[in-house]
Amino acid sequence: MIEFKNITKEYPNKVALQNLNLTINNGEIFGLIGHNGAGKSTTIKSLVSVINPTSGEIYFDNKKLSENRLECKNQISYIPDSPDMFLTLSAFEYWTLIADVYNIDSNEREKRISHYSRLFNMYDEMFSSIESFSHGMRQKTFIIASLIASPKYWVMDEPLTGLDPQASFDLKNLMKEHTKKGNTVLFSTHVLEVAEHLCDRIGILSKGKLIFVGTLEELKEQYPGDTLENIYLSIIKNIDILGNKESEE
Repeated sequence: MIEFKNITKEYPNKVALQNLNLTINNGEIFGLIGHNGAGKSTTIKSLVSVINPTSGEIYFDNKKLSENRLECKNQISYIPDSPDMFLTLSAFEYWTLIADVYNIDSNEREKRISHYSRLFNMYDEMFSSIESFSHGMRQKTFIIASLIASPKYWVMDEPLTGLDPQASFDLKNLMKEHTKKGNTVLFSTHVLEVAEHLCDRIGILSKGKLIFVGTLEELKEQYPGDTLENIYLSIIKNIDILGNKESEE
């Protein structure tokens, strides 16, 4: 279980995340929904220790991330919002690096690299440099690395962006299989249809504030007869109106 308790992230000219309180349960796919700048990436980067919150605490199974950082990070695989890293490495070199970080023995890493590279149609490209890949191939490279690590928590920032339909389909199935084993998937998206068909629960962020947590069914019950897109836009519009009134006051 992941818990965010009173997480705030402030920058000199902006509050990126404001007093976030959120619990993500074992065995569920949880989607963070929001427009650009809503706070999705800030939430995820705080969780994986890319950035440190200004205040608040994050817990993994009741252990403080700030006090047990290495132990907690060993339970996480992370797909960043941009795959434009480690560009001079080949895909195979990067996958081997990740296997080393997670102490995966040579026989097991060989099996996993072979399996996932074939699944995502990257087997024949594994010795090519990452910088030679298209965006979609780079994305698949980082997804495969995450799957090779195979820890309890999969944390993914817009993981489906740039993927071809088959790769997207395969990743979504793997996410479902992972949570059936009692593991957890947290991912961000702005594609509402993905959230509707994949997530057990969602959290909607707007301007750094969490404005809804629950199932899609619970959300739709509050707006009967409306489409998910209209519901989302209505919520965001109402928050913007309230925010503007507060600013004027």
